[in-house]
Amino acid sequence: MRTQGRDGQGLPAHGLPRPSDVKTILDSINDGVFTVDGKFTVTSFNRAAEAITGVDVREAVGRPCCEVFKADICEGNCALKQTIATSRPVTNKRVHILTAAGSRVPISVSTALLRDGKGRVIGGVETFRDLSLVEQLRKEVEGRHAFGDMLSASQKMREVFDVLPLVAEGESTVLIRGESGTGKELLARAIHGLSPRAKGPLVSVNCGALPDTLLESELFGHVEGAFTGASRSRQGRLEAARGGTLFLDEVGDVSPALQVRLLRVLQERTFERLGSNQTVRADVRFVAATHKDLEEEVREGRFREDLYYRLNVVQIAIPPLRDRPEDVPLLARHFVDRLNRLHGRDIQGISPEAMELLMRHAWPGNVRELENAIEHAFVLCRRGVILPEYLPASLSPASPAHAEAPPAAKDLRQAELSMIYSALERNRGNRSAAARDLGIHKTTLWRKLKRGAHAGLD
Repeated sequence: MRTQGRDGQGLPAHGLPRPSDVKTILDSINDGVFTVDGKFTVTSFNRAAEAITGVDVREAVGRPCCEVFKADICEGNCALKQTIATSRPVTNKRVHILTAAGSRVPISVSTALLRDGKGRVIGGVETFRDLSLVEQLRKEVEGRHAFGDMLSASQKMREVFDVLPLVAEGESTVLIRGESGTGKELLARAIHGLSPRAKGPLVSVNCGALPDTLLESELFGHVEGAFTGASRSRQGRLEAARGGTLFLDEVGDVSPALQVRLLRVLQERTFERLGSNQTVRADVRFVAATHKDLEEEVREGRFREDLYYRLNVVQIAIPPLRDRPEDVPLLARHFVDRLNRLHGRDIQGISPEAMELLMRHAWPGNVRELENAIEHAFVLCRRGVILPEYLPASLSPASPAHAEAPPAAKDLRQAELSMIYSALERNRGNRSAAARDLGIHKTTLWRKLKRGAHAGLD
């Protein structure tokens, strides 16, 4: 028996669409959709699934879904298995699949249970969306703010990035100045990577971490019997860096006695191992870094003036994070993305309330402190977005560091809008879905968009 539908078309008596109608509907949407039975064998595969994976429906149906889909979660963290085991859907989980052509494609997957007419679970359904364009746009945006391993949207840092290629192409000694945690070693790596010595080694030595006797041996090496315990000869960091770059971190902590030997190396480009009178040529480019005010150290007699001028041929200053608050959202999202990749997790981002705390903090420990704060929150956050309660207690409004921080209200609103636009892009303009991603109500999202438009921030 058949009944008449509202459009005059015949429908089965139970009112449900025919299988052929379901296939037509599924083939008309842009998202990939496939279903599996209780043994995770593919039972249907729509046209968009074919286009995204490169697998023909005739090859897909009847095979285990892990052989067809080839996602990086298939082995131990299958979204469909989680849903069938817990009866809880998975929403917008970011993963990568391997297509039939061998390409690695980023996608977003969502899963749900598949039930029969009596409500019994008979399998699962998974929808997935190709994020290649979104990923490409994200990389283009990040690329405009990146230099090597360093990220910044700050004009002050852009000025640093602009001079780096010019500084790197020469052989002049470089002095990098900046507070602890600002990324001085990353800058040294960028200089080395862009230099003609890039194929040679980059060797680092922390001048503030070793006592004088050990630091001297580390730098210059020693011969057998040079001092008690020197049972064999050993080359120092200067020789190990031959043909490359020697990075002297915290050079302001070098003692006056060792400063004399270091000055000779910089002037004559030669040195001797401890206990030896044989001269060795120092075929290295020197890059030094310090958090100290070396001009003040010279005035106080703690640092040799002639050594200071030898080191300070080209100087680059890295501004502290508190002077470039626009970098906080960019760096925070970068750290979340990196931790997701490292640990196979799917934390979606940072809630606006948590971002507000990040923006209002003074960051005395600079980028390193921000990275530690995000890692702390990442450990406590199991799904969704990072909320304020997952951040370290030092970022709470009652903490002294928080109270002394500049408000940076405009930067905060811009950061919120950036997160909202990213969520809207992920969800193809669906405000309700974007609000769920961000952990806020959809009216709150609408209000923040409207306020940003009135302030001219969009």
